[in-house]
Order: sequence, then C-alpha cells, then structure tokens
Amino acid sequence: MHINLPEKLYYSIGEVADAFGVNTSLIRFWEKEFDIIKPKKNAKGNRKFTPEDVKNLELIYHLVKERGFTLDGAKVHLKENKKKTLNQFEIIRKLESIKSELIKIKDHL
Repeated sequence: MHINLPEKLYYSIGEVADAFGVNTSLIRFWEKEFDIIKPKKNAKGNRKFTPEDVKNLELIYHLVKERGFTLDGAKVHLKENKKKTLNQFEIIRKLESIKSELIKIKDHL
C-alpha cells in the first residue's frame, strides 16, 4: 500500500485515516496500543501527526493488515526487531515504487 499525503509538518487524524483507508477510531486505537505513535495535540485536543508518526503507522499497518500479525504479535515484533523490520519495510516500499514506475513505463510504450 502506498500512502499519498502531501509534504507537511503535521497531518490531521482525518487526513491520516483517509490515506490509509481506515476509520479515525482505528488510528486512535493504534495510538493507544503502540508506544511509537505519539501525535502532538493542540489546545482543543486535536491530534496532529508528524511524518514520523505516519511512517510508524504505515509500518504497523503493514504488519497488522498486510502480513496478518495480531496486535500483540506486532508489538513484540516491533520491540524485538524494530530496526531490522524498519529496514525490510523500507526496502519493500522502494521495490514496490520501482515496480509501479516500471509498469507505467511498460504501459506507456
């Protein structure tokens, strides 16, 4: 899954939820369950997610929705292998991006 968000310093919970195709309640739930997601809150209490938060959410989404991990399994996996998992995740995303570009070029020919 490729997340299309404009480059900004902060994203609202609605923007993040739309980018992932999930409800805002799932984003709030994951925020409570995973320590790596720490959005800033303004005076009203609205969550503002940084690009780092979005990257961590993308990693959680990948583990839970795409690879089928349970929430507890994803927590353990992140705790034990965060650096290795993050590197593998970035490599997968880069390869998916290259693949989509190659398909576009093929279709254009």
